[in-house]
Amino acid sequence: MRIASFAAAGAALTLSLGVRAEEVLPKAEPIPAVIVDPSRDAAPPAWPQPVVAKTGAPNVVLVLLDDAGFGATSTFGGPAKTPELDRLAARGLKYNAFHVSALCSPTRAALLSGRTDHQIGFGSVADGATGYPGYNAHWPRSAASLARVLRDNGYSTAAFGKWHNTPYDEISPVGPFDRWPTGLGFEYFYGFLAGYDSQYAPRLYRNTTPADPPRAGEPGYHLTTDLVDDAVKWVHAHEAVAPAKPFLLYFAPGATHWPHQVPKEWIAKYAGAFDQGWDRLREETFARQKALGVIPANAELTPRPAELPAWDALSGDQKKLFARQMEVYAAFMEQTDFEIGRLLKSLEKDGVADNTLVLYIAGDNGGSGEGGVDGRDVIAVDGTAASPADRLKRADELGEEIFDNHYAAAWAWASSTPFQWTKQVASHLGGTRDPLIISWPAKIKARGELRTQFQHITDIAPTIYELAGVTPPDRVDGVAQTPLEGKSFAASFYDAKAPSSHGRQVFETSGNRAIYQDGWWAGARHVAPWSATRGADLAIGQHPWELYDLRADFSQAHDLAAEKPEKVKELAALFDSEAARTQIYPLLPARGNLPSPADGRAVFDYRPGADHIPQRIGPKFNRRAHSILAEVTLPAEPEGVIFADGGDYGGFSIYVKNGKLVYLAKAWGNVAGKVVSTGKLPVGAARIGVEFIPDAAKPPPVRTSFEPRVVFAGKIILSVNGAKVAEGRIENLQLSYNETLDVGLDSGAPVSPDYAAPFAFNGQIDKVHVELK
Repeated sequence: MRIASFAAAGAALTLSLGVRAEEVLPKAEPIPAVIVDPSRDAAPPAWPQPVVAKTGAPNVVLVLLDDAGFGATSTFGGPAKTPELDRLAARGLKYNAFHVSALCSPTRAALLSGRTDHQIGFGSVADGATGYPGYNAHWPRSAASLARVLRDNGYSTAAFGKWHNTPYDEISPVGPFDRWPTGLGFEYFYGFLAGYDSQYAPRLYRNTTPADPPRAGEPGYHLTTDLVDDAVKWVHAHEAVAPAKPFLLYFAPGATHWPHQVPKEWIAKYAGAFDQGWDRLREETFARQKALGVIPANAELTPRPAELPAWDALSGDQKKLFARQMEVYAAFMEQTDFEIGRLLKSLEKDGVADNTLVLYIAGDNGGSGEGGVDGRDVIAVDGTAASPADRLKRADELGEEIFDNHYAAAWAWASSTPFQWTKQVASHLGGTRDPLIISWPAKIKARGELRTQFQHITDIAPTIYELAGVTPPDRVDGVAQTPLEGKSFAASFYDAKAPSSHGRQVFETSGNRAIYQDGWWAGARHVAPWSATRGADLAIGQHPWELYDLRADFSQAHDLAAEKPEKVKELAALFDSEAARTQIYPLLPARGNLPSPADGRAVFDYRPGADHIPQRIGPKFNRRAHSILAEVTLPAEPEGVIFADGGDYGGFSIYVKNGKLVYLAKAWGNVAGKVVSTGKLPVGAARIGVEFIPDAAKPPPVRTSFEPRVVFAGKIILSVNGAKVAEGRIENLQLSYNETLDVGLDSGAPVSPDYAAPFAFNGQIDKVHVELK
């Protein structure tokens, strides 16, 4: 009767709406046959059968590095030694015409979906989202991820490291979680959700729960090492329980995105290696690339952009400082190579490497010029950069936790040899072309060969589907799926002369845009990523379209636009149609504040257990006057953090030390002010008050890059049970990008140098009441 009623309902729906019921209702599991015989001997048991992967389907290890250009690794002629990647390439294939988006979130979205970045809302990074379909960072249900499809076809799935594809307003203890890794098909996740994080004190999640690494902040801890350890552990558990089941392992470390943080023993290997400067380094890398055969013999080295300084024009202090920056970066890359090598070697030791397809993408965009012309390290409390001489005095500290450090933009250009430009410049290959190395010992018999087919990041998912014997679904959970943009290039695994499967591709980042069509490339640059005018109302079109024939001009050294205006017109029109089809328009959509659960609120109440709350969804303490009132019970010898927001690079903490109440603020890694009560706190119930009365907000006198830096200075008043116990000033209140708000402790990197995290409060906290004025 129940089945008959369901069928009748479906028929009625078809008649009334003109569609079949299966088109609007989620696909259900088959209804089991009804057992009517009372005897168990007449009705043998029949367990529901799990989905099983195709026989011979390979394990898949997908590795994605961050902010590493075409010419960064030794495998592709670069200065950073990558022996493990060299080893992988020697037993597999190297692709020298593989393309990514020119920015991290977009590349990751395209990689894991098989659609273009704008089609699924990632025309920009998640933290730069805007309220337009191509830029809202809301991964749609119409684009099931690679992990979801493989999971539904018998694979185990796990992700480690950087994610950066969840809307920032959804990164919260209460979700929603459907656009977290575990909501998009990964059965296990260990990593971070922001664009970058500290390598020494990261804010990590295990699945959807905050996970403080047990040794974070201690000597010897490093995030990349931790991620590899966890990935190896996951594989061991998987092979112990389900060795016949293939797995997808997505490994995306925070390396080599800034901050460039790596132990000193790695940096020591590169002492003096970059004293020749970036202009000469480009020439050296270019020569190695030709010797290795990873670029054609007729390729030409493109010149330095006028927006970047010549090495010989720098002062002596600048040269020493900038050389040190690159030493740290190269060390970071080599250490990353070593750690990923540990992961790959563990697969060999476990006996599963032979039927494991490894796709190693050595960069999600070109080298990053986002550090600005001078790079970034020592910044004053008001956001201004110290002089080269003062910065040089602390150069030996680069690589440590104290700095959110980044190298000078010209090193990014050098790391993108032989191409023009860098990350974010989607109009040129320096932003969009990175090495791809593939190994599959059981099937790919070529060893160390080069492949030159034009391919794109969207081609990875369909290639894996083909090799796994998976047909991409038309519908998932009842939702019609957007067709894949990428095409499988598996044929090139076995045939060096196989044609490219990807004849057309559109690119756009920050108004920098390009179109590729059958060997021709037309690109129009809008702005450089290190421009001090970035974010101003600049008119699209200030730079004309350029034209390159990539079939004869590997490095985009010869602009043919003046010679072939009709071809430029044809490709510009093609860009327009493709941009309209793939949600690229409007270009440069206006940015506002990202949505937040804190929007419209001026009053917040926090109780114990409210910790690890991302700073971006909490009160905007650094924008308004505010008061904080904590209702606590103090023991005889009170100690610990009552309330903290931020970390060692920026934020504030309210804590008890030596029996006294303390308020300490940090800005750009500096102590911006410290206020201490005159006497010790009483025992028993107490109301701890903090009042911040800001001066008028003002920008610093000099900006060291395009990042907005605003000074929030003002007066701090501390009170206990309504009576003032201290008053003082702070010179700035700046909150860390990746840090968290915590009640009763300070997670992540500690705000104050007076204690080690988490410095949990040893009394009782009833409530912390916050009011924004």
